[in-house]
This record gives sequence, C-alpha cells and structure tokens, in this order.
Amino acid sequence: MTASPSWRRLRRDRTALASAIVLAVVTLLSIGAPAVCGLLGIDTERHIELLSIDNVGFPEGAFGGISADHPLGVEPKTGRDVLALLLYGSRTSLLIALGATALSMLLGVGFGLVAGYFPGAVDSLLSRIMDVLLAFPVLLFSIALLVVLGGVDSLFFLSGNGLRVAVLILVIGFFGFPYVGRLIRGQVISLRQREFVEAARALGASNRRILFAEILPNLLSPILVVSALTIPTRILAEAALSFLGVGVQPPETSWGQLLGSASHVFTVDPAYMLFPGLVVVLTVLAFNLLGDGLRDAFDPRSH
Repeated sequence: MTASPSWRRLRRDRTALASAIVLAVVTLLSIGAPAVCGLLGIDTERHIELLSIDNVGFPEGAFGGISADHPLGVEPKTGRDVLALLLYGSRTSLLIALGATALSMLLGVGFGLVAGYFPGAVDSLLSRIMDVLLAFPVLLFSIALLVVLGGVDSLFFLSGNGLRVAVLILVIGFFGFPYVGRLIRGQVISLRQREFVEAARALGASNRRILFAEILPNLLSPILVVSALTIPTRILAEAALSFLGVGVQPPETSWGQLLGSASHVFTVDPAYMLFPGLVVVLTVLAFNLLGDGLRDAFDPRSH
C-alpha cells in the first residue's frame, strides 16, 4: 500500500524520526523497567550500607556515589538506586501525561465538534465555558485540591498514590481541554462550509452522521499533531505539582518527585537534580520536535 504524501514527508524529516526513536526507547525502558533493572542488577531497595553516617546520610564519593553497581548513584538517606528510581518514575510520569492528554483530547474534541458545528446559542454557551476555564487559576486550584485529597485514605476503589495519580490525571486533563476545544472548534467552523458537508446535508444525512462520518475523519491530522504537542506540557505539569510536594509521594516515584527530593540536597550534590532534569528535558524536547515534524508533514501549506 502506497504511503500518503504526509507520511512520506514525515519519513524525510530526520529530526522527527530521531525524536520518535528517542521516545520509543524511553517508552520501552518505562514498560520494561523491572526487566531492565533485573538485567543491570539494580533495584529500588534500600542500601543503607552505602551511606556515610558522618555525612548525614549522603553516599560516599562524588556524584551521588556513582559506581559500577549503581551507575547513577544512590539516593541520600534511603540509599535507593537513582537509575532504578528514574526507570520506575518514568512509568508514573508517562502514565499521568498520557492519561491527562487522552482526557483533554476527549473533552476538547467533543466540545469543539459541538460548538463549531452548531452556531448560535450552543456555540456561545460552550465557548463561554471554555473561556472561563482558560481564565481559571489552574495551578492554585490543583494544589488546593491535591492537598485536600491528600488527607483522604481512599475514594471509590482507589487509595494512596493510586488515588493521587487519578486526581492528577483528572485535574491536569480537565483544565487543559479548553485549549484543544478552541482549536477543534475553529477547524470545524471551516469544515462545516465545505462542499462534502453540504452534499451530505443535501442527501438527508443526520447531524450525528455528518459530525462523525464526514467532519471527524478530517480532524484526525490536527488531533494527532495536537496530541503530540500536548503530552510534553502534561509531563511538565506533573513534574511541577510533584516538585511542589502535592503530587506523587514516596515510596512511589516520578520524575517530578525526584526533582522535588533533589531540591533539598542539590547544594550538597547537584547530581540528584541533574539526572532527572536531563531525562525530563530530553523527553519533552523529543515530544515537541516530533509534534513540529507532524505539523509540518500534515500541513501542505508549509511546503
């Protein structure tokens, strides 16, 4: 089967392909964290014997006690392997980012489709709702909500860090959907005037069929591009909230939680902030570059 011109343009974009490879490696390492740790002989267990009593719980040696057994050193006070924490933390960070992105896209596409297709009162109502959410102090509300729920032992079938992860996905995803909704609304307004929509309407097609059989398939390209560009913002949102201490809590780990823990000790040894910081920067940069490549590939006007 012949590839479409968009995919051919994407394959010629070496930056986008390199970014996709980086993200594939990060994803595979995240999924296979237990196998990778077993292969390297590392774990998230405590190694108290590696910590110096005289140095208030810091490992002996430079850069967090890097050694052949612990390639990125061990965590102060607990002695847990930093590489193992990064691998397991990637699972949490990517799960939250992907879950929040999926929620944002689901709500954004739904609101955008309806608001763009039905002008007048429906469009005005949904647009005002999105405008209000765009003006909402999301960070402050997120912190307040997470602090309140931090005192809740369980809710429905969730408890502990599982509950925190679910709340992070809900908060980050819900307050991020208006950006997607406004973009999709603009695309739908443009598409609803096209000849194929008018032809379907003239043949007696229902609004539901027009929305899901005629308009939605033509939104797949912008949805794909927006999704790729949205994921890195969700990674940074999780990192920010966990860094502030209202996200994932030990003994569970995430990239943001590791950065938050490192903020208390980086003046003594900056390696603890360097490694998770580099992983976050590399992953976010790869997603952004891939999103730019997808946008260029699916937008013929850019060529």
